[in-house]
Amino acid sequence: MDNNETLRLQLYLSRCGIGSRRKCEEFIQDGRVAVNGEIVLKLGTKVSYEDEIYFDGKKIRPVKEHVYLILHKPAGYICSTKDPSGRPLVYDLLKPVIEKRIFYIGRLDYMSSGLLIFTDDGDFAQMIQRPAAKIEKEYVVTTAKEIPKELMDNFMKGLRIQGEFFRLKSYDFMGPRKVKIILEEGKNRELRKVFQSQNIRLKKIHRVRIGPIKLYKLPPGHFRYLKDNEIAMLKKAVGIKGGKK
Repeated sequence: MDNNETLRLQLYLSRCGIGSRRKCEEFIQDGRVAVNGEIVLKLGTKVSYEDEIYFDGKKIRPVKEHVYLILHKPAGYICSTKDPSGRPLVYDLLKPVIEKRIFYIGRLDYMSSGLLIFTDDGDFAQMIQRPAAKIEKEYVVTTAKEIPKELMDNFMKGLRIQGEFFRLKSYDFMGPRKVKIILEEGKNRELRKVFQSQNIRLKKIHRVRIGPIKLYKLPPGHFRYLKDNEIAMLKKAVGIKGGKK
């Protein structure tokens, strides 16, 4: 981009590694962003690289080389930068090594475990999270009692629970109380809502794959950087050309 070329403020923020464009819109509306010394609340405000942009009082610039990594989130960690209750944060597992500002793509709730992708590439995060991308998320769900096949069949056809519509892409039983489930959209607490609607207590929700990226044998609480070919596969899956930048 040319220094004089303009772009929307939320896009500029995402290129600085602040978050996805949607999250950056929230930051703007919360009054956390200033342009040339003035707080900006209007979405779509145009800025250029010659403007001075501040987030939470700190001057920011677009990231030249992005970070892409995966973390094996253990149960009992929250996907957030802070928690009033003092629960452990996923960022606590990264802080000793990762100094750059990065954010997760596709959260897992407090008691769920498994694969999380982290990056500072806001454009990439926006693409991978949009429903139209239809990126598969694969989970292994373990329950306290036997899972009715009828429930899984109805889940595949589509279920409406308290006004929300849920549908899985495919499933495969691994035992009477264990099932592999593939979602494409993955709404907030979707699996918990579906099973709880039938009074089935969940013992474990574990995500093992996002798109072409698998957790494999990465130990709980550990992370690793994605390889260039993995980044390229992810970008290809969401329609972005090229590998690591």
